[in-house]
Amino acid sequence: MPRTGMMAIRKDALVNATIAEIGRAGHLDVTMGQIAKAAGVSSALAHHYFGSKDELLLAAMRAILAEFGAEARARLARADSPYGRLRAIAEASFEGRNFRAEVISAWLTFYVMAQRDAEAARLLRVYQRRLVANLVHALRPLCARPEAVAATAAALIDGLYIRHALAELGPPDGDAAVARVMEYLDGVLA
Repeated sequence: MPRTGMMAIRKDALVNATIAEIGRAGHLDVTMGQIAKAAGVSSALAHHYFGSKDELLLAAMRAILAEFGAEARARLARADSPYGRLRAIAEASFEGRNFRAEVISAWLTFYVMAQRDAEAARLLRVYQRRLVANLVHALRPLCARPEAVAATAAALIDGLYIRHALAELGPPDGDAAVARVMEYLDGVLA
């Protein structure tokens, strides 16, 4: 296999190991060595590819956001109404691969990182703006104050991730999380 192919495979392995190790530890207090070992590569190679643990976490979050984006686009493409778009966004937010314990831990670590790292803060803003924009688009034909309702729904989605990360709600239950978001939206739209 060409070396460039191996580089992509190793980078993917490091990204996946980052998510898994943060999930196992429940925080970012894992070393590049632990991540590299879990990925089956040397610590030096991990540093060569990503430079730092923060860069590796950003790469992991980009992968998580890319997966979420693909799931959201697929569900939105199948939605046949504005209300269907709202449900599609909620379902994509809490879809099985996006709402695993290790991904939830990575999100919590990312929220904390965004307070001190400009690139993480920028990436978080991009995600938040896209989420709110998609919600506003779906809400415009359904209510008088779509921006306010979208902002609250987005905060509820993020809040459910945080509460699961803090183990306040028990193990991740995507169906229950979707139901909670839709219950809020149904109440506002009634």
